[in-house]
Amino acid sequence: MQNMNPVIWFEIPVSNMDRSKTFYEAVFGYKLTVVEMEPRQMAMFPMEMNAPGIGGALVKEETFVPSYAGSLVYFSVAEIPGTLDKVIKNNGKLLIPKTAIGEYGFCAYFEDSEGNRIGLHTVN
Repeated sequence: MQNMNPVIWFEIPVSNMDRSKTFYEAVFGYKLTVVEMEPRQMAMFPMEMNAPGIGGALVKEETFVPSYAGSLVYFSVAEIPGTLDKVIKNNGKLLIPKTAIGEYGFCAYFEDSEGNRIGLHTVN
């Protein structure tokens, strides 16, 4: 088997694409690109080939249901407290504040505008 990271893509289910796109753009400062793939609507996070990390999208489709209890996606951020301030300002909910995870840095958790549980990570 090749040396590779096993996860290459993520999808975050949404029920209201406009609300969710606005939330993620405001919290992270990204410009998401909406793509229609009937019956699926996707808002793609920016991605550079051959750069660290993986790509992903917000997805609205009948069978995609936002969930607090499902898989957990972590976003890498420069600093957690300011990001959590943006989460709250944009109708998200703080779940767990910045928490040390030993030599791996810090993490935090929030609930997005759709009810998904999302993680944040930083080394500082």
